Amino acid sequence: MISVCIATYNGEKYIKEQLESILKQIGSNDEIIISDDGSKDKTLEVVKELNDSRIKIYINDGIHGFTHNFENALKKCVGDIIFLSDQDDIWMENKVKKTIEALNECDMAISDCITINEKLEIIQQSRFESFNIKPGFINHLIKSRYLGCCIAFNRKVLNAAMPFPERDDLVEHDIWLVAVAYRYFNVKLIKEPLIYYRRHDKNVSNGGFEKGYSLLNKIKRRIYRLKKLSEVKL
Repeated sequence: MISVCIATYNGEKYIKEQLESILKQIGSNDEIIISDDGSKDKTLEVVKELNDSRIKIYINDGIHGFTHNFENALKKCVGDIIFLSDQDDIWMENKVKKTIEALNECDMAISDCITINEKLEIIQQSRFESFNIKPGFINHLIKSRYLGCCIAFNRKVLNAAMPFPERDDLVEHDIWLVAVAYRYFNVKLIKEPLIYYRRHDKNVSNGGFEKGYSLLNKIKRRIYRLKKLSEVKL
């Protein structure tokens, strides 16, 4: 069974297009888990109008912010294979098929993506190439450029990664999940784009396109991540 976990917040503009691109790829027994972080717009109305029983909506009543909103969605999912999805991207038609094929050989699969703008114009043809992304635990520790919306993993990874570290200001959900997977499991990069990653003026995260943290903060973040990884129970 596949679970697609989406953290929503004021995403009414693009959520329908994203959900439609996902629904046509998953089976009748699969699910889309939506955790909403208190949207003030019509996000949930748009989702409900799709009237698809595979979509399950939950409200994040815990710690707010995209990391813990994703954690809330992950707590609710029951699938053996878990995909993370942003609310404003578009899945390519072969995303599920290609990812499942990769997961037959690993515990986490991370795909490339094409970055687009609001008008669907291409900003980057390949994130892997633009950010010179290389596999491996050390590379991920030094500089992480992976996007949560490009990762999928099995339940073994999820069980090891939960609960998320308390300090989401020091380690975000996607950085944490990939770190756990590289440290304790098998990770495979899919070197072809499987989603259109949309950048616009209301993105919740900067996707690595803006200036990073100070050197002191970077060191603090990595020490914290290593400490939390040492506490993971398999």
